[in-house]
This record gives sequence, C-alpha cells and structure tokens, in this order.
Amino acid sequence: MARYASLPLLCMLLITLLVSGCSRHEIYETAINMVRSSSGLTSDTVQVGELTIAYLHNSEMNDGDTIVMVHGFGANKDNWVRLADQLTSDFNIIAIDLPGHGESSKPLDIGYSLEEQTSRLATILKTMGIGKTHMMGNSMGGAITALYAAHYPQLIKTAVLFDPAGIVEYKTELIDMVTDGDNPLIPTKPGDFERLMNFALEEKPFVPWPILGVMEDRAIANQEVNRVIFSAIQDSGFEPDFRNTIREIQAPVLVIWGRDDRVLNYRNGDLFVEAIPNARLEVMDGIGHAPMIEAPKKSAKLFREFLSSNQ
Repeated sequence: MARYASLPLLCMLLITLLVSGCSRHEIYETAINMVRSSSGLTSDTVQVGELTIAYLHNSEMNDGDTIVMVHGFGANKDNWVRLADQLTSDFNIIAIDLPGHGESSKPLDIGYSLEEQTSRLATILKTMGIGKTHMMGNSMGGAITALYAAHYPQLIKTAVLFDPAGIVEYKTELIDMVTDGDNPLIPTKPGDFERLMNFALEEKPFVPWPILGVMEDRAIANQEVNRVIFSAIQDSGFEPDFRNTIREIQAPVLVIWGRDDRVLNYRNGDLFVEAIPNARLEVMDGIGHAPMIEAPKKSAKLFREFLSSNQ
C-alpha cells in the first residue's frame, strides 16, 4: 500500500489510534491519507454533471507529463498508490474513482458497459481540463484504456494495460466459478474480501487489520452496484467488436501481465499485441492480476524503459 519505509511509521500510528479509542473507520481514514501523502498524492473531487468524481493527484505539481490511472472492476483509485509512489517525482498523476466505485457517485442506472464507461471517462477528463496524456489501466480499466486510446487518438501519448479485460479467448477458473454462481470478485459476507485478495493477488501487500476490515465493509456495501457493473461488462460483447476497435490504436502500447493471474489468463496478452499495431508484451513471473500493486517498482521500471524506447 505504501513505500516499505513507511510501514514502521504506519504501524506506530495504528497502535496510537487504537489506544486512543478511535473507530476502525477513523483509523482507516487517517492511515489511508498518510499512505497517499507518503506517495506524493492528495485527494480531491470534481463535479461532472450529476456525478461527483473522486480522484488523487500530486500534492505538488511538476513539469512532467500527466498519467491518468484507471482502476479495475470493484477497485478504486488507491490501487495505484504504490505505483504512483515510484512516479510522482517525474510525472503528474491523476488516479480516478470511476462512477460506481470508491468515493465517486454510484448510480445504478447510468450504464456500465465498457463503451459507456469509456465515453464517461472522456467527459470526466475533459471537465478536468486534461488534454493529451499517458494512460494506465488495470483489468476492466485496461479495457477502458484501450478503448479510450482507440476512440481518442489525439488525446493519448502512450497506454499501459495491466492484465486488461476485453479479450478472453484463453479462460481461467474464474469463468467456471461465475457460471456456477460463485463470483469471488464480489464480496457479500465477512471473509469474502480476504478471499478476493487471495484469488486476485499472488504477491499481497501488507494491509493492517483495521484497514482490511474497513475495505471489506465497503466492498460488501457496494455489492449491488458491483453486480450491475459486472453484468454490464459481461454483456458488452467483447468479441469481435472489442478486438476490431483496438486495431485502431495509434499510440504505443505496453501490455504488462502477471503470469499467475487467476482472473484473466496471461496468454490473452499475445492477442492484444496481435491486435494493436504498436504494442509489446511483458509477462511478470510470480505476479497475479495487479502488477502495479504486487510489483510497483518493476512496473515503474518497465514503464520508464517503454517511454525511453518510444522517444
């Protein structure tokens, strides 16, 4: 969640808050703000029509390029904090809570297909005054990033897709589980969030108990909107429309995939590279569905090398 040097300080803070009688939610808010701050980020909101959009951005802006970061299904902007920690010294980070997620508005009736979410992201970034940018996306956010790059080529410098959704020719055990009515990506009861982490991540970061408990509470509270979003993604019709659309991408694309991903099969990465004209694939051994969380330093290194090779 934060740079390793911050862990002793974080643990001391949690002990102090527990002794002082703070609630779990108060501890969570204090700890998560500390983690964001240690990575050079601060939180903010922007109003986009009737939607309130929460996002993270650099505490101090610099002269570098902007990177927009788009989380996956059921996730939120804080999934990017560990990677942002490696990048905020040279880039201006914008990590958004998509509608239906995190601290953003969660209407059930606005449409959550991949195309609808991509169009909505474009409106959000336009409202925020963000022009041509690098963009990173994970899972569902990876599919949205790919579609954004295809539909708005004038607004994309490069795209990085971490274990992206959109092409599922090679299956994983998740498909059979969902078919049987057991979706590990949607926590509904105590214990489900830890199960989700164990399923999605091969290299799990340290998450102290009070923070993990609140994360589970919030995930369970979001189960209704999560079901709506997951159903919309399933009905998006990935093949062949998605693959045909991403053939239009003009920007350089880096696909990073964890070999041990149990959510989306890493072998689909080859199909992304086949479809996108200027793309390359990096597969990480020993990593699951979220390389930017599990291996932030290596992910940042791959991104920097990718930029250097495309200058």
